[in-house]
Amino acid sequence: MRNYIMPGEHLTITAAAPITSGQLVVVGDIVGVAQGDAEIGDDVVIVRRGIFELPKTSAQAWTVGAKVYWDAGNSLVTTTASGNKLIGAAAGVAANPSSFGLVLLDGVIR
Repeated sequence: MRNYIMPGEHLTITAAAPITSGQLVVVGDIVGVAQGDAEIGDDVVIVRRGIFELPKTSAQAWTVGAKVYWDAGNSLVTTTASGNKLIGAAAGVAANPSSFGLVLLDGVIR
């Protein structure tokens, strides 16, 4: 197969804003977690698939498999769909209150 380029689990993007390692990064409808720090204009690798511990809306309880969304205004993952972008599913139970939750990313916003 001559048109195969790469698996696509790790994608190099150019930072449009400063990025910290472990930060959720959204580029159009692509979502991933940064492998390293980057300044504006730097290349950084994002990991598009897997389970990551990410900051969540503290006052929510999550169940395994619940849809989770990116709340860009608050830089948090939430179970609130309205006005937010679907990024994956809860990969573990998260208590109310709690600051972090396990998120299964599939790499594309739906």
